[in-house]
Amino acid sequence: MKTNWNWRKCAVDIAVELLGSFMIAIAFYNFALYAEFPLTGFSGIAMILYRLFGAPMGFTTILLNIPVAIICYRRLGRGFFLRSVRCMVISSLMLDFVAPLFPAYHGERLLSALCIGVFAGLGYALIYMRNSSTGGSDFIIMTVKSYLPHVSIGKIIFLTDVGIIILGGWIFKDIDGIIYGMLINYLFAIVMDKVMYGINAGKLALIVTEQGELVSAMIEEKCGRGSTLIDAKGAYKKEGKTIVMCACSNRQMYSIEQAVKEADPKAFTIILESNEVLGEGFHTTRLAETVQ
Repeated sequence: MKTNWNWRKCAVDIAVELLGSFMIAIAFYNFALYAEFPLTGFSGIAMILYRLFGAPMGFTTILLNIPVAIICYRRLGRGFFLRSVRCMVISSLMLDFVAPLFPAYHGERLLSALCIGVFAGLGYALIYMRNSSTGGSDFIIMTVKSYLPHVSIGKIIFLTDVGIIILGGWIFKDIDGIIYGMLINYLFAIVMDKVMYGINAGKLALIVTEQGELVSAMIEEKCGRGSTLIDAKGAYKKEGKTIVMCACSNRQMYSIEQAVKEADPKAFTIILESNEVLGEGFHTTRLAETVQ
């Protein structure tokens, strides 16, 4: 049974890596290359070498990956390393052999920048969510993530890739390219974080009331959501109160507000954004675990 599950998981991993690598290749080859944008990561360095010397981007990316992979191997672990090597090969083949089969975009640079940010952000998010990477700067990013797990991947990428964008713009004397590269990098980070951390997003309601049991029961009846009762005391009058804590999806929040008003019109309600909600009634696990 376990073997069958592993094979199914491996098949899904490869399918997602194929789709993610295809989107990345389209973003880099069919949009970024012809718009002559300085991009980030090892693919950005490979693009610089392609424009200078005509070196194949996918093959160059693999060569650049080798020393970094050796350095980061122990920190990232054997499983993540092997998955990343597989994905690195897939993405390089997509970049050199599949993307050229599709027409390149030669229109407005701003539209190219928007397409690159969206396609690349989606592609990398899909790959990262399967606990894999395309190698190169991804190895560095995941190593930093293992030391700073509280920092989002999108922010790490944005901070580490600015130097490559500036280098590419300086080499080709393209100030506009640097600006577009920054825009792409920012959009890329936003899209990736939204895909990776926004799937399980929701709301958290904190309801301060003297009718805790009634409010909790009304939420359960009207919305089908459970809640947690927390004993509290008012700081001014020192009166006992109850805090009803309830996590819900975005679309359920309005119904919960109405249920609270019906149960206790005097209740004090605080609504917070929740980037991720896991557990019973929600997703039970993340799509992929962070590298440990």
